[in-house]
Amino acid sequence: MPILEPLISINPQDPVPLVEQIVTGIKQQVEQRVLRTGTRLPSIRDFAVLHNISRFTVVDAYDRLVALGYLLSRRGSGFYVAPLNKPEETVANTSYLDRADDVLWLLHNTFRDVPNAIRPGCGWLPKDWLNEKVIQKSLNELSRKSGYFLTGYGDVSGYLPLRQQLAQKNLADIGEAQQILMTNGASHGLDLVARLLIKPGDVVLVDDPGYYTLFGLLKSMGARIMGVPRQLNGPDVSVLQELLQEHKPKLFFTNTVLHNPTGTSTSLAVAHQILQLAEKYGVYIVEDDIYGDFHPQNATRLAALDQLNRVVYVSSYSKTISASLRVGFIACHPELASRLLDLKLLTGLTSSEINQRVMYQILVEGRYRKHMEKVRSRLEVKRAQVIRALEECGLTIHAEPAGGMFVWAKLANDKNAAQIASEAARINIMLAPGSLFRPYQEPSSWLRFNVAHCEDKKVFELLHKA
Repeated sequence: MPILEPLISINPQDPVPLVEQIVTGIKQQVEQRVLRTGTRLPSIRDFAVLHNISRFTVVDAYDRLVALGYLLSRRGSGFYVAPLNKPEETVANTSYLDRADDVLWLLHNTFRDVPNAIRPGCGWLPKDWLNEKVIQKSLNELSRKSGYFLTGYGDVSGYLPLRQQLAQKNLADIGEAQQILMTNGASHGLDLVARLLIKPGDVVLVDDPGYYTLFGLLKSMGARIMGVPRQLNGPDVSVLQELLQEHKPKLFFTNTVLHNPTGTSTSLAVAHQILQLAEKYGVYIVEDDIYGDFHPQNATRLAALDQLNRVVYVSSYSKTISASLRVGFIACHPELASRLLDLKLLTGLTSSEINQRVMYQILVEGRYRKHMEKVRSRLEVKRAQVIRALEECGLTIHAEPAGGMFVWAKLANDKNAAQIASEAARINIMLAPGSLFRPYQEPSSWLRFNVAHCEDKKVFELLHKA
C-alpha cells in the first residue's frame, strides 16, 4: 500500500535545497531500513501534496534517487525502494562519489566563506590562536638556504631528519624512520590506507559517533561502514566483537586520544581488549591521533601497545600548527609501509619537502613545544567556561575532557540537534549537530562544541531559547 503520511521532515527555510533534503532524507530511510526493499513510495503528486512542495521538485529528487540506485521506477506503477545491495557494488568500480554526496555537501559548506559567521561547531583553532610568527621564522631561515630541495621532488618517503625526529618524539621505542611515510595531512594518510586495503563491498568499522569526512571517503570507495558505539572509556568492545565475528571486516578506524567529537580518550584496559580482538580476528586498526598533542599527559595509544604490528598510526600537524602546511604521516609495519609508499608514488609522487623542513625546524628548535603549552593552557580555561555555560543552558555534558577543543553536549528532552542547527544557521551561527558524526547521519540530540570558538554570547542566547 502507498504511504499516506509525510516520509521525511522538509524545512523550506533551510539553506539546503529542497531536492537535496528529499534525496538525503529518503537515502537515510532506506539505509536505516525504515523503508524496506520493495516499499512503494507516494506518487509524485501525493508526495508534493503531503510535503507542500512543487511536483517538479519531487520529480527531480526521485530521478536522482533512481540514478543513485535507491529507487526503482516501474512504468505505470510508481517508484519502489531498490534492494540495498545495489548491483554496482559487484562491478570493478573504485569510486562511488554519489554515496558520499551528503558528506561532500557538508564539506563544501564547512569551507564556504560566510561573512561574520560564528563557528562554535568547527573543528579547528581560531586564527589568533595559531602562531604565524613560528612559521614565518622557519620560512625565513629556510629561504636563506640553497639546495635541490627548493626545486626537486625530495625523498619519496619524506624528509629523513623529520622522520627520524618523529620516530624519536612520537614513536619512541616503537618504530623507526623507515616505518614512517610523510603525507599531505592526516586525510591523505587515511586515504592511502583505505585505498590499499579496501575493495568495493568490504565491511569497515568506524567510531560512532566519529569523523564524518572519513565516512564520506569510505563510502566513495564502495565500503560498507558500520559504527562501533563510543563509550566514555573508548569503543564498546562487546559490540566490536559481535561485528568482527559476524562481518569479518578488514579495518577498524578509531580516534583514541581526545576523540572527535566526544573529547574522550580510550582507556588502557579497553585498548588492550581492542588489540586482543584485532589479533584474534585478523583486523587492522587504523589509529587516528590528530588531536593527541592537545592532551596534557602521555595518553594511551594503541600503536605504543601494539608496536605497530596490527596498528596503522596516522597523525598530522594541521590542527596544531597549520592546516596550510599539510604535513602529516603514517607509521606502520615495515612491509605495509613499503606498499603504502608504492601507492603514494602512483597517486601523488612525493609530498612537499619544503613544508616538511619548515615543520622540522619548528620541532627541533622547541617552538612547537612552547606553542602547544600555551594552546593547552588557553583551552583548559575556555573548556571550563564553556562547560559551565552549556550546563546553565540546560544541556548535559557527555564528559569533561582531559584536554583538547571539543565538548560533546546533549539537548534537553531529546530535541533534534539538526533542527536547532538549521535555525542557528539562519543567523550565521554554525553549529555541529550530532547527526553529522553518525555513519549515516542518523538523528541525534547531541552537539559538538569547539570551546575556542564559543566567545560570542549569541551562541548561548540561542541555546537558552532552544
